Amino acid sequence: MKNDIALAVFDLAGTLVEDDNAVRDCLHKAAVEYGLNVTTDEISTHMGTNKIHLYQYLIARTKGNRIDFKNFEIDIDNSSFEDAVKLYERYTEYMIAFYQENCREIEGATETLKWCQENGIKVATGTGFHKDINSVIMESLGWVKDGLIDYAVDLDMVPEGKGRPAPFMIFKAMEYLNVQNVRQVIKLGDTPADMLEGYNAGCKAVIGVMQGSTPIEVWGKYYHTHVLDTVKELPELILSGKIV
Repeated sequence: MKNDIALAVFDLAGTLVEDDNAVRDCLHKAAVEYGLNVTTDEISTHMGTNKIHLYQYLIARTKGNRIDFKNFEIDIDNSSFEDAVKLYERYTEYMIAFYQENCREIEGATETLKWCQENGIKVATGTGFHKDINSVIMESLGWVKDGLIDYAVDLDMVPEGKGRPAPFMIFKAMEYLNVQNVRQVIKLGDTPADMLEGYNAGCKAVIGVMQGSTPIEVWGKYYHTHVLDTVKELPELILSGKIV
């Protein structure tokens, strides 16, 4: 295969799946109900992460414990775990209800996944969702059933739910799909957490997409190698030979 790419790891919401700011808004709605003083912009900046850990992170910040986002999965404030779980459970209710009614792929996503499969590139997804929400998306879109996704990784599949910016979901996909060289892996996403995940894993390419709800002004500050308007441009990028 051109450029020796063995595996493409895609984010879901905002990268392959239409988001319409639903993840942000559901997170914010649950936070407001709890009484957490947080803005939608602050939530948007930190999306793509383990949502229980995100609520722990946001509660810690309101208490004056300002954790560096790069250490998101290292410096976890466990004193707020029980409250964060309650917030997460409420958020999950909102999120599942949304996807049961509004689960749509981003234009060109199926074609890009199919192109990868036809050209010898294995496909995995990684997400900031736990199994309950990830399953609703996969069942709605049928990508696993149709053989377009080889492995759909969620937070319940990695130790302690350590998601982005930790690299473990990428490593989980590599292990399952027997891809032994991270320099044969490309990562695509639309959040700072996606960029840091790809960087921490040492991927061959870390590709940001601008179609997601998080603007490039936010995620573009973090390491990335390429920028696409949408995932449907991935085949052209690969064929151009610009991933080296």
